[in-house]
Amino acid sequence: MPTDVEEWKDEVYGTDIRDHMERFAEEGWDAIPDDEHDAWFERFKWYGLYHQRAGQESYFMMRIGPPAGILEPGQLRKIGEIAKKYSTGPAENPVFGNGWADFTTRQAIQLHWINIEDVPDIWDELEEVGLSTLQACGDSWRNIVGCPVAGKDKHEHVDAIETTHELHDTFKGNSDYANLPRKWKVSVTGCSEGCGQGDINDLAFEPATKEIDGEEVEGYNIRVGGGLSRNEPRLARDIDVFVTPEQATDVAGGMSGLFRDYGDRENRYNARIKFLVDEWGTEKMRDVLQEEYVDFELHSAGEDYRDEYSYNAGVDHGHADHVGVHEQADGNYYVGLNVLVGRMGADEVIELADIADEYGSGEARVTQRQNVILTDVPEENLDALLEEPLLEDYEPDPHPFMRGSIACTGTEFCSLSIVETKNRQVRYARWLKDNVELPDDLEDFHVHLSGCTASCAQPQIADVSLRGMKTRKDGEPVEALDIGLGGGLGENPEFASWVTERVPADEVPGAIKNLVANYAELREDGETFREFVVDRDDEELAELVEPEETSYDDPFMHNTKQTWYPYAEEDGLDDSPAPATADGEPLPSDD
Repeated sequence: MPTDVEEWKDEVYGTDIRDHMERFAEEGWDAIPDDEHDAWFERFKWYGLYHQRAGQESYFMMRIGPPAGILEPGQLRKIGEIAKKYSTGPAENPVFGNGWADFTTRQAIQLHWINIEDVPDIWDELEEVGLSTLQACGDSWRNIVGCPVAGKDKHEHVDAIETTHELHDTFKGNSDYANLPRKWKVSVTGCSEGCGQGDINDLAFEPATKEIDGEEVEGYNIRVGGGLSRNEPRLARDIDVFVTPEQATDVAGGMSGLFRDYGDRENRYNARIKFLVDEWGTEKMRDVLQEEYVDFELHSAGEDYRDEYSYNAGVDHGHADHVGVHEQADGNYYVGLNVLVGRMGADEVIELADIADEYGSGEARVTQRQNVILTDVPEENLDALLEEPLLEDYEPDPHPFMRGSIACTGTEFCSLSIVETKNRQVRYARWLKDNVELPDDLEDFHVHLSGCTASCAQPQIADVSLRGMKTRKDGEPVEALDIGLGGGLGENPEFASWVTERVPADEVPGAIKNLVANYAELREDGETFREFVVDRDDEELAELVEPEETSYDDPFMHNTKQTWYPYAEEDGLDDSPAPATADGEPLPSDD
């Protein structure tokens, strides 16, 4: 029996949703029938709009999904202007103020406190510069992720940017693939660093070489069925297929068509292709793709470059996370800036756009580590760019704890999250930087904080993985985190082992401090943190974590899930000013 969501989608979905959203915008929040909120909010996602959580009724998160995170000249500035004009709420965040952009782990941009009344105007402004919220969420093709310096990278074997744009242009708004059983996440990587993170995507194009008709051809090997969500992480599996760049779109359409037709529409928990791969196996996946969805003979897999992968691989070589100054293939440079937990104020976004225009081509790119890259900087402009005051906060050479911090949205806005995340991870990173001595050769140390098991912060692929929970301390319920260790990608990808559960949030920095000290004392010469973890079982690792109260003081130990906004002075649900009109005027309550 189809789920409620499938029935809602049967009634209205795809591009037909826009007319309804524009009508609701004209008539106001109250025009959305109370008993149809769930149905309409599910449909709105197709156009990149998520309703925020309890206590924030009438406010939405809007997601913009540029392919591979590429923001062409003028687009970054427009995002900052929209954030400043439309993305301010009824309360200030104590760290970030009011009005900002969030850069995500899927190279997208999220804006909060959006009113339905403003959505058409925002769409118009985005479309003026070639941006869109189309399919940024919903059961369809999401924005394609990949190497954020595709087309410019010296390590590239195949032009991933050309493939990415072709896929984007083919499948965004394509009615044949508009209604899939669940989200469809695609990664395209053309370089030997592995920075597209194909292993955790539904469909991955990874660089490979294949001899065809006596010639060495650069193209892609195909992997299928990766993902991190809930407690069912999977690494994408090799289905023994190599495609040339010219064949990539046909095979991508075939795989997403296969998922459309055979994916589970009766149980949304199982409605991801990773479960279909579990059920069928890789051989059947390949056979059905060949027999039903492509009209040419598929090549067997070619020789890949996975032994060279450095991105989030726990190794000390390669361009890794793209932070810093790097030479492009054309002799210019790109400069990767660390954006702590991915959040940047609206005025700072506009200032960064000015810097991109002045010193580079005006282009900016968002990475899967929530950072921003400025491209096409001539060598003679580097010194002046690096002296810009904004780069004191958004550094190209940050401390490892700042560089490695990732956090999801958390209870600030998300209904799924169990704990506060972004402000907490900012405080964690600053405390760890000031209080923990890292080994001299440890330049890259990833700490990912996810508010729940949905894994938006990708905790399973971090050195230290943090996942929101609750516990009791001194007889009181408090926010807590599970601690996992040893995750990462690369040649031999591993998911973190959850070695310690429900650690009170204020004891987590002490746990990390003790873990690092134990690692420094017990490691072999030159042993990386990942190697150190892999060589030990969970019981021994749990003993090395040692949660401990320290000088760190966490202001979010109360249950932030039960507030209307964790940072408001009066944060009880009854104190919420929502729902409100677009100008902030509270609307009458239904209670």
